This record gives sequence, C-alpha cells and structure tokens, in this order.
Amino acid sequence: MKPRPPVENDTKQVFRQCGTCSRTFFHLLNREFGYTKEVEEKAIDPLAGGIMQLGHQCGMLWGSAMAVGAEAFRQADSTDEAIGRAIKATQHLVKSFSDRTHTLNCREITDTDFKKTIQMIKYMLFKSKNCFNLAEDWAPEAFEAAREGLNEEFTEFPDGPLSCASEVVRQMGGNKEEMATVAGLAGGLGLSGHGCGALSAAMWMKSIQWCKEHPKKKSSFFNPYAKQTLKAFQEKTGGELLCHKLTGRHFETIDEHAEFISNGGCEKLMEVLTV
Repeated sequence: MKPRPPVENDTKQVFRQCGTCSRTFFHLLNREFGYTKEVEEKAIDPLAGGIMQLGHQCGMLWGSAMAVGAEAFRQADSTDEAIGRAIKATQHLVKSFSDRTHTLNCREITDTDFKKTIQMIKYMLFKSKNCFNLAEDWAPEAFEAAREGLNEEFTEFPDGPLSCASEVVRQMGGNKEEMATVAGLAGGLGLSGHGCGALSAAMWMKSIQWCKEHPKKKSSFFNPYAKQTLKAFQEKTGGELLCHKLTGRHFETIDEHAEFISNGGCEKLMEVLTV
C-alpha cells in the first residue's frame, strides 16, 4: 500500500463537495490509497443516512468499508483472499468508529428520523455541523484502522462464498473487483449484524447502472433503481433490514458466515435482490 503524502485534513471540504457522508468516505479512503472512481463513488449516495435515510449504519462506515474492499482487491493474490481481507479490515473500521461514537447507527448519532420532515429541517438547521465535525475527527482514525486491517497477517481463508454481499454482486453480473469492494458489508457490515449488507451491495450495483445511464446527474441519492431494490426487499422481509434478525444469528467468524451462505442461507432474499 502506498499512502498519500501527509496533507491538511480537508474532510469538511470534501464532505461539502461530495454531498453525502457515504460518498465522502469512499472518496477519502480511495484517495488515501491512491485511486478514485467517480461513478462508483457517486453510486454509494443511497447508503447515506443509514441506507436511504432509514437510520442504520452511518454512511461513513459504508463508504470506508467499500474503499478497503477495493484496496484489498488490489493487494490480494486471489478473489477469496481479497474478500476475506476486506471483511477483516471492515471489522477494524467498525471497532474504530464504535470506539468514537459508541454506536454504528445514523439515527442514534444524529438523533434524527430523516423520514419526518420537521426532524429533517431541524437537523439541517442545527445538527448537520455535528456530522461534519465527526467526519473530520474520525477520518485520520479511519485511515489508520484501514491500514491496520489490511496489513493484518492471514494465512488462509475458506473457499467459496465468503460474503453475502459479494455473492449478490456475482449473481448480478459484477466483476471480481466489485465483489471485493462490497465484501466487507457481509453480515450487516463486518459481520456486526446490523443493516443488511447484501441489500446495500445490490443498491450500489443498481445505482452504478443508473449513474452510467445519467452521467450528468450530480447525485444518485434518490435514483429509482435503488429505491425499487429497497422496496422489493422490504416487501419480502416485512420491512426488516437487520441481518441478525433476518438470519436469526450473529456470525462470530468468516468461516461461520461462509458456511451459512454455502448452505443456502438468505438464498430467497438474494433472489429478490438480484432480479
């Protein structure tokens, strides 16, 4: 890994330019690793606000996790290794973020239900600065956690589908780099059991398609493809999005998650997402 030369922390400026927390951290870590991809970064907009403003995992985590997945692909000797490393590195990011905020969830961090107009207005007028401050404070810690996770020594990873998110991308026709990019979303983000990573991966893939069809659009946040994917998923699950409730368990290791997916776990939900 070749880190960028030290620069002034310009996180708030980047945040203003990108517009969403998810795109901001996807871009910041991509830039830290020496690579940026405009379409892929723009396509992560719908994950802001905890998956299209539903209040689940903070978009800063979604963006960071996908950046380490992309970097894992560049570093690894195989796709399985890249996916495994991405999950491990995401776990470092999750711990770092949780240590600072004591939660992963957007709604708890912002104390805002973005689906309620009054609360949204109050957030924009009085609370949005808190997210900018958090982004600025956590960015250096995110870089450090990402490096630690990617540089952790591993000798073996199980064969087969290690990540539900990667498997969804594969079934949607995604390439190996895209599979690695979303890998850390597995099991509700680094196996943490929160908002479904497979859903988020599918929304990202659909948003990439939309961005390519609408190259002049500055944001993909409200794109209809992502909204349709979310709606179909919610109809299938009765509105439930939490991984640990959908699967009925928490995954302690990559092996456990890989075995679950190999044995057909979440197969019906994946069918909905990959249409």
